[in-house]
Parts: sequence; structure tokens; C-alpha cells
Amino acid sequence: MAEKLRVQRILNLDEDDLQALCEVVDAAILDGDGFDWLQPQGRQVLERYFRGLLMVPERMLFAVRQDGVIMGGAQLVRSPRNNEMQAMCVTLAHLFVAPYAHRALLGATLLQEVESAARNMGFRVMNADVPETRTSAIALLQQAGFILWGSHPFYARVGDDILRGLFFTKPLDDTPPFRVDQLSSSASSSMQD
Repeated sequence: MAEKLRVQRILNLDEDDLQALCEVVDAAILDGDGFDWLQPQGRQVLERYFRGLLMVPERMLFAVRQDGVIMGGAQLVRSPRNNEMQAMCVTLAHLFVAPYAHRALLGATLLQEVESAARNMGFRVMNADVPETRTSAIALLQQAGFILWGSHPFYARVGDDILRGLFFTKPLDDTPPFRVDQLSSSASSSMQD
């Protein structure tokens, strides 16, 4: 029987969902390809984090379920109310999938549904940034049509290593000035300069 996948916005967490989220985050952290913590934080820290996250108006938590169990998540972060100039933009943050799950399928499904939710909420641009070491996340963003527009040479520090960060964007509609063909050519030329 095929595994049933479902993505949903999480508005409240019961004990089973909270347990699953904490387990998946710990696994993603240990795998080095998810969230942004370097070491597992422990159940109490993660519980407080997710419960607090649900109270922040600018953050939306989404989860992908495989056969009913949470196997990954992502956040959409909108600009604060006082930033009207960027109200059309939303940032994809903390996309993670359990390393023991079908990552490519779950990650692509999660990203597609989160993107659709952002579009349905009226956002016109989705942004994302990741450290250069998250190669699967970079590949996922590129396969989904995100455009690399820049990098930050001192994005993060892991031990003694300084990591470069990569910045992506994706128009969520095709109305001017959001034509992807124009953005792709201008981003390519500015990266070569």
C-alpha cells in the first residue's frame, strides 16, 4: 500500500504531534541537514520552542505527515506589520525532513504545499536562505524553481569553519514585475559582475 502524504498548517499541537516534531527535529539536527541548531536541544527546549512559535503572528508552522505521523516541517515568516514595503514577501525558514523518511518525496511535497499556501494567502514572492553545506535543501529549492540571487561570505559559523550562505527567491505569480525570465537573466548577470 502506498504511503499517504499530507501537508497541513499546524495551529495547535497535541502530545503525539509535539513528540513527533521533537523527534524529527533532533534527527534532522544530528543529520546536519535541517533546522539551524548544531546539537539536539532536548525535549523541553523543543517543546517550548514549538509552543512559543504557534503564538508568533508572523510565523506559520507547516508539517508533512506520512501515514498520519509528522515527518518534517517548515515555517513561513512574513514581514512585521510595520514593514508594509515587503508585505508581498514571505520567507521560507527551517524546512526539515526526517533523515529516515523518504526525504526527496516528502521535502518536495512539503515545499510545494507551503508554496501553494503562501500563494493562496496573497504573497507574491517567496525568499529562502541556506548555508552552502545544505546541499539537499539547495537542490530542492533549485528543482522547485527558486533562483539563486546572491551569497553571504560570512553567513554562519560551525566550530572553526565559516560557511557561506546562499539566498534564493521565487516569484509566486507571473504578473509584472514578477516575470521569472526577467529575474533569471538579471540575477545571472549580477552574479557574474
